[in-house]
Amino acid sequence: MSKRKPEFKRVDYHRYKKLRRSGWRKPKGVHNKARVYKKGKALSPSIGYGNKSSERGKHPSGYFVVLVNNEKELVPIDKETQAVMFSATLGKRKKSLLYAKALELGLKVLNPPKDSLKEA
Repeated sequence: MSKRKPEFKRVDYHRYKKLRRSGWRKPKGVHNKARVYKKGKALSPSIGYGNKSSERGKHPSGYFVVLVNNEKELVPIDKETQAVMFSATLGKRKKSLLYAKALELGLKVLNPPKDSLKEA
């Protein structure tokens, strides 16, 4: 699995409420301590925090996600490394039919239909 990363917060995020909502921005001030990577100051994102290339793009469950729209797309999925995620545009009926087919093939489903959760 991927390793834990610190939360990269924007400089002065604690002083202004609007900065708490915004994401990371590189500090550009001349006297900014975080820009110079001073000890005890905010951490900056760098290439060293990246995941291994073999882990990149995986779902937190440890599988690679395959987006499925129809039954034909279920067949070539490798059940050891890939997991099914049904498209958001699918309706309830089609999603439950595809879910039954995925269980029949022994595939992991990341977003099963809601009515199947009640049965389990």
